[in-house]
Amino acid sequence: MAARLVRRCGAVGAAAYSSPLVSCRRWSGASTDTVYDVVVSGGGLVGAAMACALGYDIHFHDKKILLLEAGPKKVLEKLSETYSNRVSSISPGSATLLSSFGAWDHICNMRYRAFRRMQVWDACSEALIMFDKDNLDDMGYIVENDVIMHALTKQLEAVSDRVTVLYRSKAIRYTWPCPFPMADSSPWVHITLGDGSTFQTKLLIGADGHNSGVRQAAGIQNVSWNYDQSAVVATLHLSEATENNVAWQRFLPSGPIALLPLSDTLSSLVWSTSHEHAAQLVSMDEEKFVDAVNSAFWSDADHTDFIDTAGAMLQYAVGLLKPTKVSARQLPPSVARVDAKSRVLFPLGLGHAAEYVRPRVALIGDAAHRVHPLAGQGVNMGFGDISSLAHHLSTAAFNGKDLGSMSHLTGYETERQRHNTALLAATDLLKRLYSTSAAPLVLRRWGQRNDFANSSQFLFFFFFLRQSLAVTAEAGVQWHNFCSLCLPGSSDSPASASQVAGITGIRHHTRLIF
Repeated sequence: MAARLVRRCGAVGAAAYSSPLVSCRRWSGASTDTVYDVVVSGGGLVGAAMACALGYDIHFHDKKILLLEAGPKKVLEKLSETYSNRVSSISPGSATLLSSFGAWDHICNMRYRAFRRMQVWDACSEALIMFDKDNLDDMGYIVENDVIMHALTKQLEAVSDRVTVLYRSKAIRYTWPCPFPMADSSPWVHITLGDGSTFQTKLLIGADGHNSGVRQAAGIQNVSWNYDQSAVVATLHLSEATENNVAWQRFLPSGPIALLPLSDTLSSLVWSTSHEHAAQLVSMDEEKFVDAVNSAFWSDADHTDFIDTAGAMLQYAVGLLKPTKVSARQLPPSVARVDAKSRVLFPLGLGHAAEYVRPRVALIGDAAHRVHPLAGQGVNMGFGDISSLAHHLSTAAFNGKDLGSMSHLTGYETERQRHNTALLAATDLLKRLYSTSAAPLVLRRWGQRNDFANSSQFLFFFFFLRQSLAVTAEAGVQWHNFCSLCLPGSSDSPASASQVAGITGIRHHTRLIF
């Protein structure tokens, strides 16, 4: 551990001389900069929630927190009748976090939609899994991002004595403490904004997205690749009013398509497909688009006689060996029309920071990890980061410790990398497994459906990870390098496929669910 900390401290020093955003500063002894205990760079959902979590923490009542947001303040005077096309699937764990500082109450008083079941099925076979709660508890909540942001803004305003928020403010330079303290060196991180104003902080938290300036300035390596896919999102009107408490996801050969409930008559679409097809979906007229969506959910055009026959035989054989109750496939509601101007697309990719922390620096949310939307876990992973980091910082504050010390920051990193690395790996390999209509892989994923029938959503992903580490040579090479860089406590040599399987399936099994 000591050697690891020395390497990291040295790495910060090396970054200070290699990036135009950073330097190592000598202390003049006469600085009038305002010193904050914590500065959060990035005021999106995750950054604002991080500031709220600290602002409402009892052990931070005497601390000063600064939140920097490059954009303007977003004010939601009243809810529009038109739903936003930017929504998030909020897990019960994330709802608990938002409740801990009062934001969830605002959301409940505005609008959200709970879902109690989830159906996931394959377009190329009869493979199906249904998730539900026997006690009718909510599995999750679909909430517009604007509604979440409004709730967070309201809660930040209520603790303005502890949390300062600067809008239209972006850091253009970070100055790090010297790696080996000297009498005339600054002990804190110095931040220079575009307007020339400067601040100091004991801990800088990067919540500034997957192109994080904080991560780059700290010299933290990021493993990433782009998928040959874009996601198309839109707000859809259903043909008729329904109870609409089911989240639907179907795996097509070109990528997954999901229908998420918004109201009795509205749902949100997330369709991951090729860049070319995504562009066509966004540009085609409304009638053709609606037909394409309905066909994607209802059509069996991707079935083949060979797969159907082989699947039936496999089902019979599995039934003899292991009789199970299999859920009958239900059909999603049909779509009647799409909200005007709600169709947009964005490119998809994966990313993961080799380290989440350095001395006086911590990364959270997309600054630390970027995931494919098929698992619906992007913002929940960020909120999980907040829960962990806030807990470790609260403990440090209670004990009078230095907030920027690696002694507790590494505890946060270990917790979250164990969780996030495994989920990223499972999601990536699941995406690869299902982005094909090749018969052997179709039969493989079909053949596992009875094993999924009584498992949770996350075990569904991790089962596939263990079964399909060798789906493609490319995936193997990428994860070979990925794990050597990103797994906490790993050796300097790249991890083998068997090590990946062991780590994600055994060492991390207690950290699967946030």
